[in-house]
Amino acid sequence: MKSRASVAKDAKSDISFNFDNDAYPLSNSLLVHLSINIDKYRQPTHPQTLLTKPRTFFNYPQQINSCFYSPFCNNGVNSATTHLLFFFVSVTRKDCQVLKFTSNTLLDILSLRVNMLLATQSLAFLLVIVVFAVCYQESEARVTIDENGLKTMVYLSPKITQHPGSVSNKFYYDIEFPKGHIAIKSFNAEVVDEAGDPVSLQETYLHHWVAVRYYHRTGVKNIKYNVNLGFHQLDFIIAGNDGICDYGLPQFFGLGSETRKTSTDVPDPYGIEVGNQLKVPAGYEERWMFNIHAIDTRGAVDAMGCTECRCDLYNVTEDEYGRPLKPNYAGGLHCCYDGTQCKVKNGLESVERDYYLKYTVTWVDWSESIIPVKVFIFDVTDTWQHTGIHDCLVEYDIENGVATSGFTNTRKSSLTFPIDSDLVYGVAHQHSGGIGSALYGEDGRVICSSKPIYGKGNDAGDEAGYIVGMTTCYPKPGSMKIAKGETLTLECNYSSEKSHTGVMGLFYILVADSSLTLNEHVKIHEESKVPILFWGVAAFGLAVCAAVLVAYQRRMQNEYGYLSIAT
Repeated sequence: MKSRASVAKDAKSDISFNFDNDAYPLSNSLLVHLSINIDKYRQPTHPQTLLTKPRTFFNYPQQINSCFYSPFCNNGVNSATTHLLFFFVSVTRKDCQVLKFTSNTLLDILSLRVNMLLATQSLAFLLVIVVFAVCYQESEARVTIDENGLKTMVYLSPKITQHPGSVSNKFYYDIEFPKGHIAIKSFNAEVVDEAGDPVSLQETYLHHWVAVRYYHRTGVKNIKYNVNLGFHQLDFIIAGNDGICDYGLPQFFGLGSETRKTSTDVPDPYGIEVGNQLKVPAGYEERWMFNIHAIDTRGAVDAMGCTECRCDLYNVTEDEYGRPLKPNYAGGLHCCYDGTQCKVKNGLESVERDYYLKYTVTWVDWSESIIPVKVFIFDVTDTWQHTGIHDCLVEYDIENGVATSGFTNTRKSSLTFPIDSDLVYGVAHQHSGGIGSALYGEDGRVICSSKPIYGKGNDAGDEAGYIVGMTTCYPKPGSMKIAKGETLTLECNYSSEKSHTGVMGLFYILVADSSLTLNEHVKIHEESKVPILFWGVAAFGLAVCAAVLVAYQRRMQNEYGYLSIAT
């Protein structure tokens, strides 16, 4: 048994745990302190501002004292750590959300030495586990759960720093994402500044954001996708959607300027299944990455030209890999890659700004009542010819039209659908100048039609001249069938009143296997939940049990002459 001196000497951990009933006898109450070095685990300024609105007593970097009974607030513990009273009747999710608990943080904390006075170390360790089990529920305390069990969490991407005319087109690996075997019900995103305010497309144009699932080899650090090696690499495997492009477009989720006013909800009883460990290759972990392409158009000579990646405005003659551009390449992704600069007005002061992609994910835990959907992305530039591959070029140009055509440029592509399915959801992706896309069945029926919503003002989400949303399709469950082997036609229409470069004509659909039984009355997120109050009461009960054990041990020590441990 350690002496008082040795215990005090070794107490250098970031977390300590002690019982203190010298000043306040057990007959009145028991003071239990859980001390955590908050400087190590606190969030940076922007998540505090954007993701949570902490209660007033959570005010960095001041010392925080949360006490259940007011006499304890004068207990005299004065250190650089935060002291939280371990009576969980007073602990709620909000109380935990200032600390940004992640799986690594939790393991880090639990690996630290637990110091306890007048109680066994094993008992203290048990109580600490209870503390973090409650705080750590749903991975982080920012999770909200509605009355039906639908879970929502708001995240931030890594910081994006830009100056006028600059382009950021980076990949961010191992982004925050809900854990476990779940069904995604929606995925929304927008660009915000450090204050959490939406950023206008007139200042920073969101060309696109895409979220891609991948498998990361366990134990290997700093893995990055090598475009020259394809989707399947030794340490990094792209776990993309269900098709149909053989190269590119592997994302599960993704939009562009239309992101704020485009619905991404997946209706009941459907869900996008992720996190199924049975589908992850042995020796790998499922992770997610972002590709975020943003163009800062503040002070640009031609803002729309910058958003269309016109090569003359970027003064670019080579792509990002140093390969010369084709002579007829007027604009597109090869001219507005990461680090390029669009032309701005002379004398403009170059002021840097920091942005984030704020993304909100809604999901439910996976259950047998959920019907999984498959994700397909079609591209109007697909060069497929029945026996060939689906070579999706992603972008193309629109030349000036003539009045006789109604100044409309129409492009079409065909594909053979691989499975019998029911359409669940559909939406198109177009750039400024787009006037709508449609997916047709072999018999000419309209499977889904999606039209752009243009802004009319200056506010974020309503920027004049920009596409700020796309209409979506939600057919009655089971009503829109697509047969295996059916030839579908994708049609994409753009205005040709003036030329456009680097436009896109993508179509994103969710489908369910037609053979699966559909129960229209199933609501997949109506599942019983154990209230957080239950866990608080349970923890309180454990604390009471601990107090009784401590009192008993102390009595036994006094009766049998054991040497007490001093501070």
